[in-house]
Amino acid sequence: MADVVRAALVQATWTGDTESMIAKHEEYARAAAAQGAKVIGFQEVFNAPYFCQVQEPEHYRWAEPVPDGPTVRRMQDLARETGMVIVVPVFEVEQSGFYYNTAAVIDADGTVLGTYRKHHIPQVKGFWEKYYFKPGNAGWPVFDTAVGKVGVYICYDRHFPEGWRQLGLNGAQLVYNPSATSRGLSAYLWQLEQPAAAVANEYFIAAINRVGVEEYGDNDFYGTSYFVDPRGQFVGDVASDSKEELVIRDLDFALIDEVRQQWAFYRDRRPDAYDGLVQP
Repeated sequence: MADVVRAALVQATWTGDTESMIAKHEEYARAAAAQGAKVIGFQEVFNAPYFCQVQEPEHYRWAEPVPDGPTVRRMQDLARETGMVIVVPVFEVEQSGFYYNTAAVIDADGTVLGTYRKHHIPQVKGFWEKYYFKPGNAGWPVFDTAVGKVGVYICYDRHFPEGWRQLGLNGAQLVYNPSATSRGLSAYLWQLEQPAAAVANEYFIAAINRVGVEEYGDNDFYGTSYFVDPRGQFVGDVASDSKEELVIRDLDFALIDEVRQQWAFYRDRRPDAYDGLVQP
């Protein structure tokens, strides 16, 4: 396995329907593969609008099974075609009444390695997610992929340091953070929290945000997606705040060991002293 991994992410505008949205991401994935990318991730509920700006039962129609639903199956075909690992965030229905904000991780041969379900579910103006989603119950998996150990943390999760740390303890080298966050709510945190998490946990993070205003509200999704390294430094430029973009960067995984040896944060952890952190 190569130390340098060419990784990609997509920040996209909503097209108006699922079929064209998926087709657009397929074309971006093919373009990334043509440029040598070996892993790619998409934004939160990538095949749908961000419907959580409203609380309406009609939006349960965006949900589908994982891994046996049509979108994940189509992404399996895409992974086999391109030879890329793909992180696929969708609205999952497990059974009647059981809905999750989920990301499937598909290996380069099309195998679904597993899923991550968003743990922390917001319920504030413009982000009425508790109406739709149960809290995640599938732990903090890290998937052993063709490019290395990949984890997922979804949108609002990023405000909670515990999950970032657990992903690091579980061996993550790269964590995708698919999001839908708007300009007016917490934009100033966007380029603060993920770099800080990358430093604290000494791995790479791919931070993905939607871009544009969509039909179900006035949230202004501001893009500015990026990759950040274990020193908290952006890998290349941050993406546009107003246009969709395919971002491709070379990530040197050798930097992870270098930083962990230099800063030794994992060595100096004190789990014996942290009991109070998990008390309700």
